[in-house]
Amino acid sequence: MAVIFAKTGKGQAEIANRSAALGPRVRRVLIFVDGRRAVEDLREMLQYDDLQHTLGVLEEEGFIEIVGSSGPQGTAAPPDALPSISAFRQHPPGDDSLRLQQARNFMLNTINTFVGALGTSSLQDRIAAARHQEALRQLFDEWYRAIVSSRDGRRQAEHLRGKLLELI
Repeated sequence: MAVIFAKTGKGQAEIANRSAALGPRVRRVLIFVDGRRAVEDLREMLQYDDLQHTLGVLEEEGFIEIVGSSGPQGTAAPPDALPSISAFRQHPPGDDSLRLQQARNFMLNTINTFVGALGTSSLQDRIAAARHQEALRQLFDEWYRAIVSSRDGRRQAEHLRGKLLELI
């Protein structure tokens, strides 16, 4: 099943006015989102390693929304049946200390493996100091940017992103 995004009113306004100060890569993705192309089509056209993340940012900021999906036979699914591309999982109220520690360890280990300590010590300190899920969620984008900044990290970024989203 292929997810299809369309621009929201805010996304249309951004294209017309350039008011949100989007970076050129993010803006280019926004331009290509048209309500007809599936994510896989966009991936082929744009060839961005971080396309999934960029779409997630645009969705979270309200520039795009899921309008449907298409299957191999052209079947369509209603947008309500599709999960958000970037949504964090719903967890029971309260912080689960085991899940928090697993997410913290995952973030620290992947940064050390793919990027190293040089230039990421501040991020690592903030991850280690996080005392609840929300704090780690606020560091998610910075963690992802650090991962895709390395060649090996870019290759694994979508897989790692999915694994972390399962925890936080």
